[in-house]
Amino acid sequence: MNELVLFIYFFSLTILLIFSSHGFIMLFYHIKYEKVTPKEKESAGNDPLVTIQLPLYNEMYVAERLIDAVCNIEYDKDLLEIQVLDDSRDETVEIVRKKVEEKKALGFNIEHIRREVRTGFKAGALKYGLGIAKGEYVAIFDADFVPTTDFLRNTLKFFHDDRVGMVQTRWEHLNEDFSMLTKIQALALNGHFVIEQSVRNKAGFFINFNGTGGVWRKECIEDAGNWHADTLTEDLDLSFRAQLKGWKFAYLRDFTTPAELPAEMNALKAQQFRWTKGAIETAKKLLPTLWKSDVSLRVKLQGTFHLTNNIVFPFILLAGILNVPLIFIKNSGPYDNFFNLMSVFVLAFISSFLFYLYAQKDVYVDWRKKITLFPIFMAGSMGLALNNTRAVIEGLLSRKSEFVRTPKFQNVKQSDSLVKNKYFQNTKVDTSAFVELILAVYCLIGVIASIYFWEIAALPFQLMFFLGFGIVSFLSLKQSLVKKKGA
Repeated sequence: MNELVLFIYFFSLTILLIFSSHGFIMLFYHIKYEKVTPKEKESAGNDPLVTIQLPLYNEMYVAERLIDAVCNIEYDKDLLEIQVLDDSRDETVEIVRKKVEEKKALGFNIEHIRREVRTGFKAGALKYGLGIAKGEYVAIFDADFVPTTDFLRNTLKFFHDDRVGMVQTRWEHLNEDFSMLTKIQALALNGHFVIEQSVRNKAGFFINFNGTGGVWRKECIEDAGNWHADTLTEDLDLSFRAQLKGWKFAYLRDFTTPAELPAEMNALKAQQFRWTKGAIETAKKLLPTLWKSDVSLRVKLQGTFHLTNNIVFPFILLAGILNVPLIFIKNSGPYDNFFNLMSVFVLAFISSFLFYLYAQKDVYVDWRKKITLFPIFMAGSMGLALNNTRAVIEGLLSRKSEFVRTPKFQNVKQSDSLVKNKYFQNTKVDTSAFVELILAVYCLIGVIASIYFWEIAALPFQLMFFLGFGIVSFLSLKQSLVKKKGA
């Protein structure tokens, strides 16, 4: 039995080491292509017709802010078409109707577009709007984004040749300092937006449209097969299909589009579940096509890592569960050679640390302060392992589920309150929170055992698993108490 536990644990850590060590590869390319910048197109003096799509579903707190921001973009009104793709079923409909009428009176070409049935969710809305869009280019913003006034001027100039199909901007965080939860999310997202997206683009690998904050060439979307609703990450799906068709993408690390981070744990878990499951669905759908394509082996390998990196979550969960009996096994049998070998897995931690260190260092003056949150980020990733493992399993088993939107609270300042927010009140506490609480108590046994057996090297990881599951479950269940207090 002990040997079986050791084998499963070793296998789990090997998978984690492989994916974590990919961070070393990202850092290598980051340094190699550090001075490479995207090519701009010289202005020809003729601005193109642009359609801006705003997919909404029950966004009563942020819809007006979004529409105002889009209408403030500096661009000729006669060359701008704004589609508010509103699938809402609450007060948002009336709020948007009034705001659209207000903007029409000011001379904007803006339409409030409603569908009878929310077929295909966000992908369906975007496809519906594209069918009647007049623009040569299509910019897309989710409800929690606030594009800057120079957005189009700074993105359209990167369509420098006819094969550039999409330009993506880096996400900036409106409410990064709202809470510890938003600070940790910002640190995590910076790894993707500062390092991964930039490095992949500069090195000639595939990148992905992030669902918002970017501009597509309409011809590219249509040529790639248009929006599909058979995965929960329609943006990742279309991105790979377009690049497999030969389209080029441009990523602007140094031009940002501000957005609001989820300020509540259950909202974050719903978002993480959708992203994780959608990536697995997309991997199942497109990996065969990727490997049959004519792209180079290096692009195929990087694309495979890109599509499959969420597979680590079941192995994080396994490692967390097996960490506890491992303490007792180590102190009850002749396994010294095995545990000496295990020290190699510290490379996974080093790789991850350096990856996120550079992600903060490249864009923040106070990066030293921000990287101190890394242990809490690691603990949070461990705490979300149960939630995301469910997503991986459902994706692998092809179990279909609804596109659950991330509720927007418009919580930017620390003084903003969630208590009276309708979407906060309606957010459900998933039963997984109780399982996470049980796992936290279970991992506490590992912490106590590590102290008892004086296993100092194991203690930090035992603590991170305990704190991760404990914090995630506490913040998930805390919502119920806050609701009662605010009632």
